[in-house]
Amino acid sequence: MGGSVKEVRSKQELDAAVGGGAPAALHFWAPWCDASKHMDQVFAHLSTDFPLAEFLRVEAEEQPEISEAYAVSAVPYFVFFKDGKVVDTLEGANPSSLANKVAKVAGSINPGAPAAPASLGMAAGHAVLETVQEFARGNGSSPVQQQGEPVKIDALEVRLQQLIDSHPVMLFMKGSAEAPKCGFSQKVVDILKKEGVKFGTFDILSDTEVREGLKKFSNWPTFPQLYCKGELLGGCDIATAMHNSGDLKEVFRDHGISIATSDKATNEETGSGKAGITESTGLSSALTSRLESLTNSSPVMLFMKGKPDEPKCGFSRKVVEILRQEKVEFESFDILSDDEVRQGLKVYANWSSYPQLYIKGELIGGSDIVLDMQKSGQFEKVLLEKGIVRKENLEDRLRKLVSSSPVMLFMKGNPDAPRCGFSSKVVNALKEEEIAFGSFDILTDEEVRHGLKAFSNWPTFPQLYYKGELIGGCDIVMDLKNGGELKATLSE
Repeated sequence: MGGSVKEVRSKQELDAAVGGGAPAALHFWAPWCDASKHMDQVFAHLSTDFPLAEFLRVEAEEQPEISEAYAVSAVPYFVFFKDGKVVDTLEGANPSSLANKVAKVAGSINPGAPAAPASLGMAAGHAVLETVQEFARGNGSSPVQQQGEPVKIDALEVRLQQLIDSHPVMLFMKGSAEAPKCGFSQKVVDILKKEGVKFGTFDILSDTEVREGLKKFSNWPTFPQLYCKGELLGGCDIATAMHNSGDLKEVFRDHGISIATSDKATNEETGSGKAGITESTGLSSALTSRLESLTNSSPVMLFMKGKPDEPKCGFSRKVVEILRQEKVEFESFDILSDDEVRQGLKVYANWSSYPQLYIKGELIGGSDIVLDMQKSGQFEKVLLEKGIVRKENLEDRLRKLVSSSPVMLFMKGNPDAPRCGFSSKVVNALKEEEIAFGSFDILTDEEVRHGLKAFSNWPTFPQLYYKGELIGGCDIVMDLKNGGELKATLSE
């Protein structure tokens, strides 16, 4: 025990490791996630500094049973155990918090000494501190703060302005220009390459302070964000519209941005397709055509491990849950069933992991991106912009119907031609009281007719509603009218 990180390859192996009662920390990681790799270095150093604790790691996508057991939907993700029970978790690349939580579970290095984990120095030793500082420098983030030290907004603003001004054309994006980690970032990168301009990038996934701070600094809630000479141009939609209209080229020229005009870039973008191979990807023309067809086979298309009702990894399950929560109709493709598609799509999309979500043939991203978009409200916006109509369940439809008019009558027939005596009585009562009302003929829609009985817990028709609330049927309406209370009840 101690001084090393053990790779866990089964649920049984994990249960045995944590079941002994010793303090333990478990790292869920993925080989495509740079943040996981950086945090793995910190994790390894911590294993040396806390020799009495177990340090375990799991490749999240390769061990779906374990990932699902701990509800892992993003990496890096850490679970902390004591006495065989889960006592804490941590999501994201936060070295200070990781050292803090490890120290809390495993105790300080020197028995009896205070852990002071937020500073990392006393909690985790010099090796971790050096690794974290190197990690921070590599990501352009600020030095690790002491516990209780206030964040200086002015200093952050200065840093953000310096980043924005670091290149004449600057793109804050998810991932890098060579490996974008969301479809919108990839689209803007492609546009800038087509425009022939040199540009700098900053991966906002690597630095939470910059990511959250820039939203407020620019008053722009989403990413990517494109700047020219320190001035915000906008996000993916605006960059696309400006590119298509030619305005983006004019903006670059007005700001003195040099534009390359070589034919080389054009050739690289289009490819020559020699011998049935697409030069830009190296995939065969047949496979490229098949992948293009698959990604466009449904307005919303999910490439996942398993099927929606039987996901075979926690990340796929999470995206399915989000799509269902958002009431989006979608089709799926099980990449485990076709290795040619599984490997080819990684190259075609320039996206190395699964699941992959496409809307109208355009890559949106994986689990982390979709979850982040849902939380920020951007996912709903994208669905609207792409013309994706959400499916409406019966309960939602009925709720809208009963509220479609302040006074709403569900009857047999219509007010001018009622088709049952009870409906006719209620119509006449409302007309005599000069009450305006809407109506719905339940004989025209069996789904509404039967659904409304359960929805209202009222087995017969007609049914009268006021401001979405059930008043009752024929007997109750007539009692209210005869008592002189009908008009007052329907005008409160």
